[in-house]
Amino acid sequence: MPFELYVALRFLREGRSQTALILGGATVGVAVIVFISALIGGLQSTLLDKTLSSQPHVTLKRPERSARLLPPGPGEAVSAAVEKVPERVRSIEQWQRAVELAAAMPGVIAAAPTAAGSAFASRAEVSKSVALRGVEEESFDGVIRIRRRMTAGRFRVQGTEAVIGAVLAADLGLGVGDKVRLTTPEGRGDVFTISGIFDLGDQNVNQRWVLVSLRAAQTLLELEAGITTIEAKAADPFRADAIAGELGPRTGLDADSWMRQNVQLLTALRSQSASALVIQTFVVLAVALGIASVLGVSVIQKARQIGILKATGTSTGAVVRVFLIEGALVGLAGSVLGGLLGTAMSFGFAAAVKNPYGEALFPVELGPGLFLVAGAVALGTSVLAAAAPALHAARLDPATVIRHG
Repeated sequence: MPFELYVALRFLREGRSQTALILGGATVGVAVIVFISALIGGLQSTLLDKTLSSQPHVTLKRPERSARLLPPGPGEAVSAAVEKVPERVRSIEQWQRAVELAAAMPGVIAAAPTAAGSAFASRAEVSKSVALRGVEEESFDGVIRIRRRMTAGRFRVQGTEAVIGAVLAADLGLGVGDKVRLTTPEGRGDVFTISGIFDLGDQNVNQRWVLVSLRAAQTLLELEAGITTIEAKAADPFRADAIAGELGPRTGLDADSWMRQNVQLLTALRSQSASALVIQTFVVLAVALGIASVLGVSVIQKARQIGILKATGTSTGAVVRVFLIEGALVGLAGSVLGGLLGTAMSFGFAAAVKNPYGEALFPVELGPGLFLVAGAVALGTSVLAAAAPALHAARLDPATVIRHG
């Protein structure tokens, strides 16, 4: 065993009460860091999951066209009429290449074409305004994980099959296998069979979305072979804005991201992260001051022993290393104990605070990275906090401390 390590362990054993205080401070500090990080991380993940459960990370659509000014009529000096560009003109006709470009973009894990428009869903005497969305099963499920959100039936949109939201199904009294008529404002309509019912956790989506095959939507909306949007999912949701900025010029389409559409949510998430960082910073400072104070007292109490060590030939560097090793040992032990305590606090809090459905009201998110960061912070803080007492011990004069000790 190295000499410095042996002396450090002996000092820690001799000052058991001081060691317990330092270890307790480091343990509580790590536990608080783990608990706060897990809680904030869980809340952010839950908010993102709820927000993006029915929303793509990036949306591509054909650029908007300005309204056209009609030429003056006979006997008119100035035209006062403005003609709105028909909706079908804004469809993406050569969309296959754009979908390929979007799917091949680094950072994009899925891209799906969508033909969307307004329609009316009716059964018997009841009629509801709905958002008709024509999709391809596999690509759409890659962007919005709808298969795992099915509450009845399954996600299948082939031929004249349709999948609808849970609220709309309740409003129209529809179940799997029932028929519903979809009619566009222009009067085109068809009868569809309900193959599945989903719940995406969004009241508006569950009340309005009707998913049919891409071909069926193109026919109803008179899009011929076109689509209205291309929706993409990013591996990292927080890179959606950057990906949209690159996809727009590549495809020649207007690109928008969920980050631009949910500015308030993004601000709230960043505020949460900033708050957690502030709390963790003060915890680290408190732990560092506590360790430095206790080790400083230890240096004063062990001044005579330090003087004897130096008088017998122990180098100044070795004395410094003794106290740095003390700090490292306490930090390492505090990291392990604090990680265990923080984990217990996180799961205990999540289990104690639940909503009426038995789900955790404040979910937590724990991962290896969190424990590594918390452990590294604790270890680094402990070593740095031990530096000042170590330097003070190294400057002690052996003759003085032995004579007056």
